[in-house]
Amino acid sequence: MKIALIAHDKKKDDMIKLSIKYKEVLAKHELIATGTTGTLVMGETGLKITRMKSGPLGGDQQIGSMIADGLLDLIIFLRDPLTAQPHEPDVSALLRLCDVQNIPLATNVKSAEIMLERLKAGDFKVD
Repeated sequence: MKIALIAHDKKKDDMIKLSIKYKEVLAKHELIATGTTGTLVMGETGLKITRMKSGPLGGDQQIGSMIADGLLDLIIFLRDPLTAQPHEPDVSALLRLCDVQNIPLATNVKSAEIMLERLKAGDFKVD
């Protein structure tokens, strides 16, 4: 399964903690991340991650393109709903693409944990 990891600045620590907690699960899958998030997660976990550009510099759009092309199976996007994002149109487009392509999308830690627990159990399947 191909999983994308994205986190806004105030959520990067949450993504690191989540990645450490589910390191063994994530290690079994192909991981893609926006630049800074990928660098931080790799540094803390040693997981192999293909990094795109930083989100505001086009990384969200790169991942959006992968969604549109059917190249991703699950997106974990820990969003900061309380801080205005300068690249909000890119964020909105990425979320819309997940809905259009019917790609599972976790936007907070609890929803990500539910999806990763299902992956761990072996009963989370995507077509």
